Amino acid sequence: MFQKKSLGQNFLTSEKALREIIVASDISPEDTILEVGPGEGVLTKKILEKKPKKLVLVEKDDRLIPILTDTFAKEIQAGVVHLVHGDILEYLASADFQLQKPYKIVANIPYYITGLILRGIFSLSILPEKVVLLVQKEVADRIVDTQKNNILRASVTVYGDVRRVSVVPKGAFVPAPSVDSAILCIQNIVPIPSPQFEQMYFNLVKTAFSHKRKKVSRNLEGTYGLSAKEWEQMLVQFNLTENTRPEEISTDIYKKITTALSTRNTDI
Repeated sequence: MFQKKSLGQNFLTSEKALREIIVASDISPEDTILEVGPGEGVLTKKILEKKPKKLVLVEKDDRLIPILTDTFAKEIQAGVVHLVHGDILEYLASADFQLQKPYKIVANIPYYITGLILRGIFSLSILPEKVVLLVQKEVADRIVDTQKNNILRASVTVYGDVRRVSVVPKGAFVPAPSVDSAILCIQNIVPIPSPQFEQMYFNLVKTAFSHKRKKVSRNLEGTYGLSAKEWEQMLVQFNLTENTRPEEISTDIYKKITTALSTRNTDI
C-alpha cells in the first residue's frame, strides 16, 4: 500500500465503516457518484457493487493512478468509471466539473482541507443531493452540535440537514491517524435563494461570531447600518433576548434574520 503523508492520506480498512458509508450514501442505479481520494479503490469497489450510472474518481497522488487504472480497467473501458488525476479543489472549480443531478459526493478526505472542500462543494452551481464524508470526529461533532451553534455548523446547515452516522476509531486506518474520525452525512441539500442572500447571510454569521463571549447585538452593532439597540429589537422579533450570544442562535433563525434584512433594502 502506498502512503504519502504530504497528501494527508490515511487509507480506510474497516469493513464496518465501509458498509456504513455505503448505507449512508444510499446509492441507486440512477446516481452519479463523485468519490474524492479513492486511494487504492477499497471504497470504490463497494460503490460499484451498487451499480451507479457513473462513478467519477478524483485522485491527486500520481503513484495511485496506475493502481486505479489497472484495478478498474473494465469499468473505465465501459465508461462507468471516469478517473481524474488531479486536485479536488481545482477540479470542483474547473469547467471539467459538469455532473448533473442526481449526483452524490462520497469521500475520505484529508483533515486539513475539510473546510476548503466543504466550501468548494457548496459553491457549485449544481449542488449534490447528498454528501457523505469521513472527517475528523471533532469537526463532525461541531457540525452536528444542536446545543451550541458555531460558524462551521452555520456554514453547513444553511444548505442541508446533517447527522453523524458513526465514529470510526483511528485503528480503522493505515497508517493510523492521531485522532478518531466520524462519518458525516449531509442530505436534503437545497441552494440558497440568491448570491446576494448568501453573501448577506455569511456576512451576518461571521460578524455575529466575531466575539463569541459578547452579546450578538454588540457584535453586530453598525452592521447594515443598525445600532446595537436596533439589533436588540430585531432579536426580539425572533423570540430572542438582548443578552443572546451568537452560539444561542440557530441556523434557521440566522436565515430568518437575513430574510428580514433583505426586505429592508439594505445595501449588501
